[in-house]
Amino acid sequence: MIHKTAVIDKNAIIEENVEIGPYTVIGQDTIIRTGTRIYGQSFIEYADIGSNCNIFSFSSIGGYPQDLKYCGEKTKVIVGDNTIIRECVTLNRGTIGNTVIGKSCMLMSCAHIGHDCVIGDEVIIGYSTGIAGHVKIDDHAFLSAGIGVHQFCKIGKFVMIGAGSMATMDIIPYVTAYGDRVSLAGLNVVGLRRGRIEFYDIENIKKAYRTLFMSKITLEGAITQLENSQSSYVKDIVNFIKNSKRGIARPRNR
Repeated sequence: MIHKTAVIDKNAIIEENVEIGPYTVIGQDTIIRTGTRIYGQSFIEYADIGSNCNIFSFSSIGGYPQDLKYCGEKTKVIVGDNTIIRECVTLNRGTIGNTVIGKSCMLMSCAHIGHDCVIGDEVIIGYSTGIAGHVKIDDHAFLSAGIGVHQFCKIGKFVMIGAGSMATMDIIPYVTAYGDRVSLAGLNVVGLRRGRIEFYDIENIKKAYRTLFMSKITLEGAITQLENSQSSYVKDIVNFIKNSKRGIARPRNR
């Protein structure tokens, strides 16, 4: 299952039923877990790759972080089970911690995930989207093609961002967003339904969105009003806003 032209570091750990294509390089401090397939001419080092992943040609995983502050700290890239990494994707290892990709994600061709990012489960990153360092993206988010995400941004659960957008502020859970300097466009109702979120929970999220962005009260007043909600989804939104350090994106027209 390992092509004769592949180069495998003597200390790399390759579990059973792993397929490694021609001219692939598996470097030091790397674990490739069972059932994973790595296509030809990929480069992987300082990485822990989960089970049943598919890593396509010309991917680069675990390379030096693109950060001038990096001084050789021993970090790595961790990729969860069942994740698909398409052609020419780059995943840089961390500077102060590990770069983490969750389970069952899809990273489309030419996507870049910078150092110290933490990506949740079932996240989709579109073609040629660039994620700068220290970004956190929560479960079930969907970033379309050609998006740029500023360093230290946070993107909430079930967020969908339109193609060609530039995210420079935090984006609260359960919304759609788009544009140069992203603004909110409403709720990601399709994504919530696909995620099997109950109807009454979606209605609670809608009411919270209206209170935050379509009422005449201040954001601080809206948060105070929503803090006592019994809905776990509304609590997610409130806690996300309260913990935001960059400030949150808002609708373009209130």
